[in-house]
Amino acid sequence: MSEKRKKRYFWLRLKEDFFEEDTIEWLEEQPNGKEYCLIYLKLCLRSLKTEGLLVRNVGTTMIPYDAEALAKTTNSSVDTIKVAMDLFQKIGLIDVLETGEIYLSQLNELVGSETESAALKRLERSKKASATLSHDCPSLGRTNVAESIEYRDKSIENREKEKKPRNRKKRVYESTSIYFILAQELFKQICQNQEIKEPNFQQWADDIRKMIEIDKRTEDQVRRMINWSQKHVFWSANILSARKLREKYDTMAAQAKRDQTPQSYSKPPIRKEPVPEWLEDPEGYNARKEAEISGCSLESDDLPF
Repeated sequence: MSEKRKKRYFWLRLKEDFFEEDTIEWLEEQPNGKEYCLIYLKLCLRSLKTEGLLVRNVGTTMIPYDAEALAKTTNSSVDTIKVAMDLFQKIGLIDVLETGEIYLSQLNELVGSETESAALKRLERSKKASATLSHDCPSLGRTNVAESIEYRDKSIENREKEKKPRNRKKRVYESTSIYFILAQELFKQICQNQEIKEPNFQQWADDIRKMIEIDKRTEDQVRRMINWSQKHVFWSANILSARKLREKYDTMAAQAKRDQTPQSYSKPPIRKEPVPEWLEDPEGYNARKEAEISGCSLESDDLPF
């Protein structure tokens, strides 16, 4: 296969509710928020081929972006970039690695790709399907192709629905169940920040159960995440249900780890050198030096000249 056919194309896939997600919706609400969203999408496109790692290839060397380089590549001002990057890091859209590279942590969910060969085959199949339908009924064209595909997809969806068991009994959680207790703890913590109506604790308990049984979280991890999320400025306003707690757990866990060891995207790693003895213990150092000098003078008196 020629190198041309091996070439791979990448694209960004946005879900229909992309701008309704908590992080993006909050970002748009900020001053200049729409510009920050545009910057984020530009950075996503810039890092498609490097799997979310935002670096520049200079010869054989990979160099992290600084604020000035980011401003140039996104056609923004340096001050706007600095504010945007701080916000991105705050809500978990980016991670700053120890080596200075910027990693777009949620990009893998938005990336699509295919080789040129695959794209040509897909186009060829589409043309054949269109030609067959047009031959049978000339008044029909590409519209029928789309309708045929849609009908096929709906048929598959209906068959899948028929396979699912019906009238399945819902779980009922006692008030002494750990799932029910954690659901109540979450509600109490939320109420300390804002007023919300009393939820369906059975549904919340079921979401907590899924976190523990399916997602393999421990009871202690769930409880700690409840406490952390409700003390956080951003997440306390967005984690308002057990379902949302489960959905955003991984993002919050990554951010909690970053908060313990904060990194600045614009600052290179700091090299730590051992503290000199004269700086750490000046009095002891001076005393030892005086003793050494005194010892040397005594020894010099014993010399035969």
